[in-house]
Amino acid sequence: MVGRFTSSEPGDYRGSEPPVWRDDTKFASGKIAAFQYVTVVVFLYLISGFWVLQVRNPEYYSEQADRNRIKALPILAPRGKILDREGRVVVDNHASFTLILSRESLRDAHVRPIAEGLNLDYARLWQRLARFRSRARYEPIIVKDELTSGELAFVEAHRDPDTFPEMELIPSHRRLYPRDGGAAHLIGYVGEISESELNSAEFVRYEQGDVIGKAGLEREYNHILMGTDGQRRVVVDNRGRHRQVIAMKPAVPGKSLQLTLDLDLQVVAELAMENRRGAMVALDPRNGEVLALVSNPAYDPNKFAGRIRSDDWRLLVNNPDIPLLNRAIQAQLAPGSTFKPIVALAALEAGVIDDNFQVYCNGGASFYGRYFKCHLKGGHGLVNLRKGLAQSCDVFFYNLGNRLGIDPIARYAEQAGFGRKTGIDLPSEAEGVVPSSAWKMRNFRLKWYPGETISVAIGQGALTATPLQLACALGGLAMGGVWHRPHLVRDPQRKDPPRTVKIDPANAAKVLGGLFAAVNEGGTGVRAQLPGISVCGKTGTSQLASNEYLRASKLGHVLKDNAWFVGFAPCESPEIVVAALWESGEHGNLAAPLVRDVIKAHFDKKARQRRGLTLAEARPAMPQLGPVQP
Repeated sequence: MVGRFTSSEPGDYRGSEPPVWRDDTKFASGKIAAFQYVTVVVFLYLISGFWVLQVRNPEYYSEQADRNRIKALPILAPRGKILDREGRVVVDNHASFTLILSRESLRDAHVRPIAEGLNLDYARLWQRLARFRSRARYEPIIVKDELTSGELAFVEAHRDPDTFPEMELIPSHRRLYPRDGGAAHLIGYVGEISESELNSAEFVRYEQGDVIGKAGLEREYNHILMGTDGQRRVVVDNRGRHRQVIAMKPAVPGKSLQLTLDLDLQVVAELAMENRRGAMVALDPRNGEVLALVSNPAYDPNKFAGRIRSDDWRLLVNNPDIPLLNRAIQAQLAPGSTFKPIVALAALEAGVIDDNFQVYCNGGASFYGRYFKCHLKGGHGLVNLRKGLAQSCDVFFYNLGNRLGIDPIARYAEQAGFGRKTGIDLPSEAEGVVPSSAWKMRNFRLKWYPGETISVAIGQGALTATPLQLACALGGLAMGGVWHRPHLVRDPQRKDPPRTVKIDPANAAKVLGGLFAAVNEGGTGVRAQLPGISVCGKTGTSQLASNEYLRASKLGHVLKDNAWFVGFAPCESPEIVVAALWESGEHGNLAAPLVRDVIKAHFDKKARQRRGLTLAEARPAMPQLGPVQP
């Protein structure tokens, strides 16, 4: 019997006898059972964890434990040097320091003062840290490549365990490029790999944070220039201080590249194009070696060597002159009259003209209901092939184009290399356009009209080419129908067979005779003449818009004609061919001296070498490396 309280006062019981208290065993046993179950579950959890640690994957957890006292620091590999054909250094490296942040000890409160001390944008630093959140925490993050003396002092003063223990300084090698943008477009620049590049097949073996070639030779030969980073493993105490180096894997430097580039000719070509917008290419038609390649305006690759600032990048991409465009291989423009030698060869090879063919030029001619003017208002009088090339008579080539038709012109142009990539070892080369009846139907679903051929015959209309294509095309023609693939890197094992087209030597000689007359017999290219050297060449003036449009729009002062010139020497056995594009240069004869200077520099250098002068005595051009000091 269980007693009950009948009064609110303690000890006040009503009844015949005191209550008898009995335990509620059912309630107590439930609690005990629950406690036992919880104990068993905890015990099993501990046993399973012990099994995972000691039996299933002990190596992994042992490595994780080691990382609490062992820190891995990268040893950055230097990129290979870039040398010219004579072994002179074009691109080098210099010793520097790189700052990395260890994510294992990184604290959010430290990010802002670190950004301020290193002159970094706080928001951009946060974005950079966010990109690494999915990576293992023991992987360090490179936050700055090139530290100034003031930034080095900041790091040394604050990287102790009590202030910013996440900061680590490691030796590095920063790229040194020629000053003032010398050879910028052919060399290119380096930069940190982007998210889009990480997702591309080209860079599948690279990781976040890697510095790779972004343009030019730096990108084309990144797999050769880029070395393999090493690693240094050190023991740290509980405050993050280094105590002992326990392992060292040395870095493997990248291999150097020796170019076909002649630094002396490169400097002369850059001086010739100074303050001009355009491009110049010089190559050896006997083997395809590129001796000089200039695109102007250029940019300073040194600004990219240590992660370009956003302000500098905006200035480059918003510049209306497009300095990032490599005009030598990417400017697709009408070649103007420099295309006429191809039309002349096509007419001879197709048999539509013979040695007696002549045209009377009185300043223009009518075709298909439209009057086409010659560049010489009063006309050239009676013109044969040699005079037509020497004086660049438009009326003569209007008639050749009308006799040939567009498809034969396109066929011979494609054989010469127009409308296709040359295959130069640089990324992002443009193809240009060679119009034909099939091309127009494919792209516009329209038929080709004969009147359109008249403009193409003088290098206008839909026809476009790059300066490199023009140099290759005329160089192969001068070689009698042998075209070597242009290349910038010297490789003794290179065995690229040249592309050959069977050309009647007599027909080739007639065309070359006209190009000789253009320079040496009072033709349009007389400004390219050199005493003692037989120079052949062809001027070209290409319109950006019709004269009627320019007059109506009053843009003639803005859309000035482009000036072209392509020349080679010696005429009988060419060893150098140079093509120049001067945008808005107005007249092709004004581009002739630019080419002449490069050809002269080539033969002057050969003469010095024949006299036995050393490179030092000949005072070769040596680039000044590194950014311009303020």
